Parts: sequence; structure tokens; C-alpha cells
Amino acid sequence: MTERVVAIIQGRMSSSRLPGKILAEIAGRPMLEHVYVRVRRARRVHQVLFATSDTPEDDVAVAFCRQRNIPFVRGSLYDVLDRYYQAARQSAAQIVVRITADCPLIDPQLIDEVVAELQRSEYDFVCNRLPPPWHRTYPIGLDVEACTFAALERAWKEADQPHQREHVMPYLYEGSILEARSPRLESGLSPRGFRVALLHAPADYGHYRWTVDTTEDLEFVRRIFAAFPGRDDFSWEEVLSLVHRYPQWMAINAHVSHKTLYDVDARSKGKTSPKNSSP
Repeated sequence: MTERVVAIIQGRMSSSRLPGKILAEIAGRPMLEHVYVRVRRARRVHQVLFATSDTPEDDVAVAFCRQRNIPFVRGSLYDVLDRYYQAARQSAAQIVVRITADCPLIDPQLIDEVVAELQRSEYDFVCNRLPPPWHRTYPIGLDVEACTFAALERAWKEADQPHQREHVMPYLYEGSILEARSPRLESGLSPRGFRVALLHAPADYGHYRWTVDTTEDLEFVRRIFAAFPGRDDFSWEEVLSLVHRYPQWMAINAHVSHKTLYDVDARSKGKTSPKNSSP
């Protein structure tokens, strides 16, 4: 029996560094639509949902989803773990894939690779990047995390730190001791007993920045899409070839610092407690 795989794209209009970015225009379409279309191309994903907050600020994102027939769910603004859990439970997900709406270069093939590893092996959580102290090798902006619903449910019940609630899946992998199983795979156990695997790129591109969190990031991504006129199905390898051909493009946003695992929105204080969740 095939496990039901649901990809959940998280996003909100009140981004701290670039408000409204999820509907920013890229090649004539809002960024959220690009992400949704590209995630839908993943062959192992059965359903794609956009998960946003239930605050009035996100009414405009919901209106856009209704206009474009993008399925959506609404939930807690800051307790994103609860938002994911409720969406996964309502959609009968057996495997949950986490994608963020600020990654318009997300590659469906990478999503399939992460899901396939989770399905073929005895893992609770598989990803293609982890924050420091682990070393990432895929560009920032190609991030895929996947876990079993059982693992997500346990995290939802037990996680009690603000960063664990806001960043959804840290409770599953924090403190994991990973060992290389092959040149492209590390795996091991977390202190909480979760079986964790990390997939690596063929070479180290972990310092490349392909996400959108600032105006400079947006300029970079717009330049990438403009280089593929009339296409939105280009692969991450094609983008890699492009930036190697025009390395000066990477200087546009090279100075932008990436948020850490422990960076949480200052406005969320006292609003991410699992006690606020409902089954």
C-alpha cells in the first residue's frame, strides 16, 4: 500500500525581513504560485497544501489561493508546528514534506529523492540540509524535510521550546549523531530516538544562496527566471550551470546572512506553547 505523501508549503505575509514576499512578482507570477507549481511536479507527492496563519494579514494570501485554486489551510501564526500538525491530520498524511514559500527554485526531483529515502528505509526524518553544526551541501533555497506523521505527532505533543514550534521539525533532529553511509548519505539517531538521515549534493554548494528573504534575494531569483523565458520547469542543475556561467550574479545577495535554527520572531513570545494547540 502506497503511503499518502502530503507536501505542506508554509508562508505568511508578515515576514520580518521582507513583508509580503510570498506574493512578490517573479517572471509575471507571484512567488507562492511558482513554489506551488514546482512542488506539484514531485511524482511521490499526492497532495500539496499551502499553510498560512489565521490572522487578518494573511487574508490576501488566502484570497489569492482561492483565485488560483491552490488548496490551503490556516492555523497558528507563530506555532507553525501546530499549523503543520493540524494540516497533516486533516489531510490524512502518512508522510509530511515541509517546504517554505520563499524557495521558488525548489526542485521536484529533490523532493522525490528525500521522500524515496524515507519510504525505502527505516527513518523517521529525512532531509537534504541540516543547520549548523551539521554541514549542508545543497544551496540554501532547495531545502526539503520529510517525516512520518507519527514522528510529527510526537513532536507536536512534546516540543516545548519556541524554536521547535516555529521551525516545525528541530525536535526530530536536534543533537543527532550522524555517520557517513555513502558519499551522499549520513544517518544516525537523535537523542530522542528518532532515526535521521541527511542527503548530500554531489559537491559542496552549501554557501550558494537561492532563497528569498531580502530585496537582494528577490533580485537574484528574478534574474534566474528571466534566463529561462517561458519556462518554470528548469532543474536545480540548470540553475547551477547558469550561476557558474555568470558568477557575478551570486554577488547580488552573497552578503545576506541566513537565519539560524534558534532565530525566532520576537513577536512570538508566549504564543508558541503546545498548550495552545487542540487535537
